[in-house]
Amino acid sequence: MRLAFDEMKGTDGLARPAYAELAKWLGEVRPDVLDYRRKEAELLFRRIGITFAVYGEADAQERLIPFDVIPRILSSSEWDTLSRGLEQRVKAINAYLRDIYGRREILKAGIVPEDLVFQNPVFRPEMNGQKVPHDIYVHIAGIDVVRVDADTFYVLEDNARTPSGVSYMLENREIMMRLFPELFSRHRVAPVENYPDELLATLKSLAPDSAPGDPNVVLLTPGVYNSAYYEHSFLADKLGIDLVEGRDLFVKAGIVYMRTTQGARRVDVIYRRVDDDFLDPLTFRPDSALGVAGLMSAYQAGNVTLSNAVGTGIADDKAIYSYMPDILKFYLGEEPILKNVPTWRCREPEHLTYVLEHIEELVVKEVHGSGGYGMLIGPMADKAQIAAFRTKLKLDPKGFIAQPTLALSTCPTCVEVGVAPRHVDLRPFVLSGRDRIRIVPGGLTRVAMKQGSLVVNSSQGGGTKDTWVLDT
Repeated sequence: MRLAFDEMKGTDGLARPAYAELAKWLGEVRPDVLDYRRKEAELLFRRIGITFAVYGEADAQERLIPFDVIPRILSSSEWDTLSRGLEQRVKAINAYLRDIYGRREILKAGIVPEDLVFQNPVFRPEMNGQKVPHDIYVHIAGIDVVRVDADTFYVLEDNARTPSGVSYMLENREIMMRLFPELFSRHRVAPVENYPDELLATLKSLAPDSAPGDPNVVLLTPGVYNSAYYEHSFLADKLGIDLVEGRDLFVKAGIVYMRTTQGARRVDVIYRRVDDDFLDPLTFRPDSALGVAGLMSAYQAGNVTLSNAVGTGIADDKAIYSYMPDILKFYLGEEPILKNVPTWRCREPEHLTYVLEHIEELVVKEVHGSGGYGMLIGPMADKAQIAAFRTKLKLDPKGFIAQPTLALSTCPTCVEVGVAPRHVDLRPFVLSGRDRIRIVPGGLTRVAMKQGSLVVNSSQGGGTKDTWVLDT
């Protein structure tokens, strides 16, 4: 694995232009001041109550996500490339979903294998031929991006179901503005605070044609025991919409209503943070107590918009990911602006042979895995872990893909020993409305707080940073 690209310092050891002021400031600020601000930020997060839980752990205690007080900075030209690539990619994802649940031209053309779609547990046959409001399936996408040099960004993963993390993007900015006003005064940082307004405008634009002039939007949460409940309540508050659980809604004559103290009120758009399986016990899992009986009938009648649409998981599966460059060319006739990480599909015998022979050099991932679980990082694994994954690959090759171990870029990070480089990724949020695509300049930068670690997921010890895009 080659040496990681340092986003702050060039190969000559001098600060890159976007980081010039930050480097100067870091040279001026005393280490004890930085450490004090770090502890102050942690105290603020505790007071606000920004926590998450990890499912499956014995204690399952609420945790704070570590927050790094040194921002990650992107120049306006770097962001321009990123935003154009993100918009292009999300357009292709939406075109693919329309096609998969419609004419299936991409399958007829032999570009994506049929069994990858029809035998995929996240494919929803209930959506076959189903018209969705305004032909848009993915209204809120979280696209995970990594950087390997000054000019090259790779998409690591597409999150097209119920992407999370935007509350951290907003809270990180608020904390930074409170703790480091002097650092903001030295930069022209593009705002992210308008994200709730942009999200609400997007959701309202997606209301069914039968909705009234001012559509009623609600956020559907699984409830207080969900690991992302803080984000659900935070966003509902910021958007000024009702936070509801399944029991707060009911369907009558093909229309969704919300129970209120003033009586039933029609619901036009549901920003749902409940997975497909639990949305409607009459259509999916009959044991679900999280959804709304009859919701799919209202959806299929075109009387309510579900955001994101049902069945979008077929676009962010890790095996489908490997076909994204071909998917993009098929629907848009364009070359991808953002690269895909080269991917070996273990379902293909030749690819499997290569992976088994080079497993010590590769990252092996479960096709349906998430959160950094079910993954092997070959160069950092011991012999026992490698042997276990060889066995898994031989038993179920279709369940895995493999990729080269990328040298993720590093950013200066405030850790206990001082300021040190740590690996980062970036999750920008792309909003696709009836009228246009909106992308706030920034996103959630996740950082691997442990020295040498490439795993940025919060469930595995990763932290977050504020992401600054410099205004020109």
